[in-house]
Amino acid sequence: MESSPKVSHGGIALQSAQLMTRLRSTFFQLQQFFILTLLISIEAHIFLKGWNPMFHIFFLFSCFVVYVILRRFFLNAPRSVYLVDFSCLKPPSFLRVPFATFLENATLMDVFDSESLSFMAKTLKSSGQSEETCLPPALHFIPPKTHQQESINEVHMVLFPVMDDLLTKTHLSPHDIDILIVNCSGFCPSPSLSSIIINRYSMRSDIKSFNLSGMGCSASAVAIHLAEKLLQVHENSNAVVLSTEILSNGWYAGKEPSRLILNCYFRMGGAAILLTNRKEAKDYSKYKLFKSLRTLTSFDDKSYLSAMREEDKEGKLGVSVTRDTLQVLPETLRINITLLGSSILPLSEKLKHVVSRLRMRFLDKSQEIYIPNFKTVINHFCLPVSGGAVIRLIGKVLKLNDKDLEAALMTLHRFGNQSSSALWYELAYFEAKERVEKGDKVWQIGMGTGPKCVSLIGECIRPISEESKKDPWAQVIHHYPISGPST
Repeated sequence: MESSPKVSHGGIALQSAQLMTRLRSTFFQLQQFFILTLLISIEAHIFLKGWNPMFHIFFLFSCFVVYVILRRFFLNAPRSVYLVDFSCLKPPSFLRVPFATFLENATLMDVFDSESLSFMAKTLKSSGQSEETCLPPALHFIPPKTHQQESINEVHMVLFPVMDDLLTKTHLSPHDIDILIVNCSGFCPSPSLSSIIINRYSMRSDIKSFNLSGMGCSASAVAIHLAEKLLQVHENSNAVVLSTEILSNGWYAGKEPSRLILNCYFRMGGAAILLTNRKEAKDYSKYKLFKSLRTLTSFDDKSYLSAMREEDKEGKLGVSVTRDTLQVLPETLRINITLLGSSILPLSEKLKHVVSRLRMRFLDKSQEIYIPNFKTVINHFCLPVSGGAVIRLIGKVLKLNDKDLEAALMTLHRFGNQSSSALWYELAYFEAKERVEKGDKVWQIGMGTGPKCVSLIGECIRPISEESKKDPWAQVIHHYPISGPST
């Protein structure tokens, strides 16, 4: 892949940023000096006029009240965080892996027995994926090339195109980025992935960079949650989140069925997202972050051990997914939605939930707890694309219909499970279908190993159109939805 020319702007940008910081500091100091001078002048005027001392006390008390109100509601008010735009990778068609090709290559690798091959064949057939999903070049070799350099090459192939596309879409220069967060669960090189991006785009020397690993399929949502918190601290800042899962080093060459599942489900994908707290961004951003919430259940051993990356009996490294996963996921989700619902649901739904809990506890323990109807406040749902069974299980917990599950199932069908970046392919699906209207709320749910659950709710703040002509759904969106894929 050709590399774009670097621009030497780090030093100039740093000087500009420092100059702006000094100017802002000077402005606030002058402002405080002016207010103090005004108060002293008024006090002197009151004293010289010999007005009633009670008026003097009343004036001071009024100033104190006004100061407290301004500080509470304006100075310390949370900054609005906007999602300006995002980009998703559309893997090149020459990397697609039809089921027959996948199984033929697996047979030729001479590491899988007949039971392993049969298991993978059944898993692929029932996965809900199409024949169009893609694997990185390293996994097309026999045997796969899983060494470090191949993984680095995959990083370049996945992250550079989405970063380039995001910069083009948003007319943003690399030196305008104040915060960079890169997430990849299973591949953590040194220098880090964030350093690779900073080097590629010659970013500023004072950029705040973060690298998240081991966070599973929830990593992208975790990164957005982190970016939101950072933007509450650093004013007038732009944050870019790059989300992917590198597969070249994650291939499992063993025979345990619980570890072979990920060979069949995980496919290429990546996303780049631009967030900002600049006030003028409300005029051109797609969404405003309405609510974010992160919870986890790793304190519980059963949950903690439900999905782990470790060696099998033969020393082969892979991620095992136990049967407990389908029990752990709903409970992890329930904890998250209980806290989320208490802050966003209308009073009527909250009362129904409370009454059902009281009835179960004191009257009839066989009664189920009422799950609030989140569709009273949410218009679109982006669910974890961890397989058809998981999508439908989450849909059952949230009482969603097939239309609500459409984006998740179609993303699984067209692209497979791209781990954390799948949430953005789902949002791109809604946009390509022109279903997102101004004022709509979109709920993205990230769930990953740990296990953890992260909810992101964005509110659309401008009309969105013409997205069907852009990747990743360009040229194929009119084929969807297809009749329910088998799962």
